[in-house]
Parts: sequence; structure tokens; C-alpha cells
Amino acid sequence: MPIPKARVRFRKLPTEGQPRTGAYKTLVEVGHDLVELHALMAPRPFLVSGGTADMPERWPALNHAIAVNKLLGYDGRVAMTTRDGIHRPNRPTNKSIVSFEWCLCDPK
Repeated sequence: MPIPKARVRFRKLPTEGQPRTGAYKTLVEVGHDLVELHALMAPRPFLVSGGTADMPERWPALNHAIAVNKLLGYDGRVAMTTRDGIHRPNRPTNKSIVSFEWCLCDPK
């Protein structure tokens, strides 16, 4: 079901005037970043279910996570989905999340 245009809004980044919130706010306030967090998560698989502000060019930290996993001998452990025009998950991205499940069961 399409969202009426009046309800669609692009979520701004902190550098564009949108305040950080939640765990990410705390992470940054204590001097850490996503590169460190992702390195600590390796080799655990993870998927970033991104919204309108989470386009691939804004996620160079994921490239570092891929590199750390590769150093540890793992491939295919990092994935990302994005959504155009809406921040909340939708059916196509939910299918992507479910299809990522194979990686969670990898015995390697």
C-alpha cells in the first residue's frame, strides 16, 4: 500500500540538524563509532535494515566490517537493505531480512 506523499519525509542526518538518539547517541558521546562496534561484532553476521537516510554511500563502516570478517576467514556476513521514501520496514525489505537468515545458521 503506497504512503500518501504528505506523510513521506526524508530523515535528516545529525550533521543536517537531526539529533542522534538511543544507543547510537550514547556510542558517539563516549567517543566510539560504528567501525569499532562492527569490528567487535565480527564474525557474527548482521544485517542493517536501513531507512531513507541509510543509503549505501552513507555506510562506509560496513566496508570495514566486511574487511574484518574477511581477515577472520568469513564472507557474506554483512548485509544492508534500504527503503526509498519511507523509514519504517516494508514487505520487500522484510523478505530481505528473512532471506538473510541462512547466514545465521552457517556452521563455519
